[in-house]
Amino acid sequence: MTWADHDTARGFDDLRAAVLAVLGMRPQPAGVPAWLLLSEAQVAGGPGRPGDGYGDSDRAASSEDSEADRTRLIALVELARGGDSEAFGQLYDHYQGSVYRFVYYRTRSQTLAEDLTSETFLRALRNMGGFRWQGKDFGAWLMTIARNLCTDHYKAGRTRLELTTDDMGVHDDATDGPEHAVLAGLTNQVLLGGMRQLSDEQRDCLIMRFLQGLSIAETAEILGRSEGAVKQLQLRGVRNLAKLIPAGWRDEQPHE
Repeated sequence: MTWADHDTARGFDDLRAAVLAVLGMRPQPAGVPAWLLLSEAQVAGGPGRPGDGYGDSDRAASSEDSEADRTRLIALVELARGGDSEAFGQLYDHYQGSVYRFVYYRTRSQTLAEDLTSETFLRALRNMGGFRWQGKDFGAWLMTIARNLCTDHYKAGRTRLELTTDDMGVHDDATDGPEHAVLAGLTNQVLLGGMRQLSDEQRDCLIMRFLQGLSIAETAEILGRSEGAVKQLQLRGVRNLAKLIPAGWRDEQPHE
């Protein structure tokens, strides 16, 4: 996983394929794990994960694909924990896009996503001295802060979850042509509209797994659940999302 460059358009395609496979409208695509189509009992009980001046550098971890990137980011975190503002700035540059995408798809508001993303990094900066590796990725820690901020925001009742066509257009990735772009945008809106009706954990799980490309292990760290529990959340989330897809939309899709 590389936090900075996940292809959101590919994520929507994978989520769409998973929903259609559950509906029996398309064969299981290569990118959809086989366990997604199993019963909940069959995916239960998956393996869980265990938990310098701070004495924990031997537990430093990074999920970046490149060894050089892993080494660099761990070093930047160590510098930032020691008060190096430039190092924290480089961490911001690397992780900001991923945190913003999560908050945006959680809130469906560009302005709110910008505010909560900024607050995520301000809170992280204030608490860098308290960050401990514990075998976890720094990006997962940031995502936990972002998720908690989103939860607190809605608990406080400051706004309602809104889905607007204007906001949707800002973040749709470019496609091959105007007709394809319109179809993709409408389809993404249908998926996002359905996700609004899922439980918080199921929605967050689908956002992390599909739209951000996080692994089962990374998602488990952020949600504070076992890997087996995350598999069940994804399973239930996709199946519940499939039930929420409007019947008219299903009828218009080609059966293969």
